[in-house]
Amino acid sequence: MTINAKLSTFAGLPIVAWDSDETPADPASVAWRLELEEFDADAAEFERAFEELLKRTGEGGPVALVVGEWGEAYERSFPVDLLVRNAARLGRLRSLFAAELTYEQCEISWIKQTDLTPLLEAFPQLEALWVRGAEGLVLGPLRHEGLRELVLQSGGLPVEVVRAVGASDFPRLSRLELWLGVDNYGGDARADDLAPILAGRALPALTSLGLRNAEIADEVAAALASAPVVARLAELDLSMGALSDAGGEALLAGQPLTHLKSLDLSHHFLSEELAQRLVEELPGVRVDVSDRQQEEEWGRYTAVAE
Repeated sequence: MTINAKLSTFAGLPIVAWDSDETPADPASVAWRLELEEFDADAAEFERAFEELLKRTGEGGPVALVVGEWGEAYERSFPVDLLVRNAARLGRLRSLFAAELTYEQCEISWIKQTDLTPLLEAFPQLEALWVRGAEGLVLGPLRHEGLRELVLQSGGLPVEVVRAVGASDFPRLSRLELWLGVDNYGGDARADDLAPILAGRALPALTSLGLRNAEIADEVAAALASAPVVARLAELDLSMGALSDAGGEALLAGQPLTHLKSLDLSHHFLSEELAQRLVEELPGVRVDVSDRQQEEEWGRYTAVAE
């Protein structure tokens, strides 16, 4: 699987390009995509596009912003500095997607990220942060009282980032989604590194947890079988990973999951028999066991890597 399509909505709003002929009557009623067509555009071109966007969105800037190609995303890191420098002009910003690039623009594991800690510090009003790519990604432990949704999409999420999330204080965070990825692309976290998250201490408002695209899906499932956080979740998502019968058996043998509204295991390596057991033994839960994969001679694989 590759990421080959751009979002049409973000933060519950339709997405409009910054240079579109369409001009919404209310600039706050849409999410704005800021993106250059030329992959080799320089930083000055992107900054000019940013200024044009601010003219269109008016005082306070966009409510929701999706940043795509900023120019040589495989060489030049996500332009955090531009956003931080203009934080006072972006007072309405509540939702940000940092680097919504398809594989045709840049493979997910080639996207150059950077330290996002200053971004969260500069935008205390931010409620949703989505990030694609983990090359160079840094996140220092911090407190952020506004953040409700954190999504980190990667082919390999560094253990330091996973630990930083668990060490952070996000009192209102209700949704967390981590694409753990594979070791070959930097995804070196193990289930033990998720311990503060799974213990439920770090994120007291969490109700939706996604530990997706994980090479270590069986290990994660075994940890979840007795994780205190599970009891207060409504949604649990282990999709896109290398989950096998070992992980599925751990889920069934562990703590009750019947309180969940949904359990997403799509893109998996479960046997047909065990997949059916999961559906039958969790009545009332929307269990997704679609997209069954066949193990190759080199082993199991995640949906997204390079």
